[in-house]
Amino acid sequence: MQLPNRSLLLGERTLVMGILNVTPDSFSERGAYFDRRAAIARGLEMEREGADILDIGGESTRPGATPIEEQEERERTIPVIETLRRKGLRIPISIDTYKASVAERALRAGAEIVNDVSGLRQDARMATVVGDRRAAVILMHMRGTPRTMQKLQPVGRILPAIRQGLQVSIRKALRAGISRQQIVLDPGLGFGKTAEQNFQILAGLSSLARLGYPLLVGPSRKSFIRKWLFGEVHKKEAVSAARKRFSGKELVSEELLFGTAATITAAILNGAHIVRVHDVRPMVAVARVADRLLF
Repeated sequence: MQLPNRSLLLGERTLVMGILNVTPDSFSERGAYFDRRAAIARGLEMEREGADILDIGGESTRPGATPIEEQEERERTIPVIETLRRKGLRIPISIDTYKASVAERALRAGAEIVNDVSGLRQDARMATVVGDRRAAVILMHMRGTPRTMQKLQPVGRILPAIRQGLQVSIRKALRAGISRQQIVLDPGLGFGKTAEQNFQILAGLSSLARLGYPLLVGPSRKSFIRKWLFGEVHKKEAVSAARKRFSGKELVSEELLFGTAATITAAILNGAHIVRVHDVRPMVAVARVADRLLF
């Protein structure tokens, strides 16, 4: 995976990307790291816990989320990136955005990867920014937008739809001068897919690997895991409250943590090169054990 001034080796072991949402309305942390000092402390902590990449996002892409202005997104993310670099963060930083101006400023501040949930479809300038800065890019598949994706009628065969959509994104990237070594693909678990389709995607990752690019998978704490464990109304979550644990300021049920671990294992065994997670320390352990089955 080619970055502007260095590279990451993919395939020798699974890399772990830690999620740092500096938003007040993320679906999982509920704003735990919206405070800048808390975000910086958590970013440094994730590196100590074994994260290989830090993914910083300033706008929630949860279902129904309302977009924010570019300036606000920059104000949330750029100071965190700059401070983490000043404090000596060594691992690559990924900026989670579909806005070219945010990506451009983040790359100048010290980010090396652009994680675009729209797969270069939302902002016409994004491919040019990535190409000009020689950054790596994660092309994710999403049906619709965060505001509409859960209202769309499901497609009949989800894996062919994902392959087709990712091929469009790949062509955009290559036309902008982005090399194959800079591209990673993400099937976009939860982004316009049903709960059942998300499991189908995990089981069928090998069909996406045939596109010829490394795969990133991000099932961490997602609603399809909750629905399988607790049902649509999550009644059992209240019953399990006594068994919840703290992760920083976050409150995460053991069931959801273990469910995430199962999906991370499945992703690795089916071909994921990078897994994107909230709970870095336990998922690093999960990845190391899963890797032992492959290497």
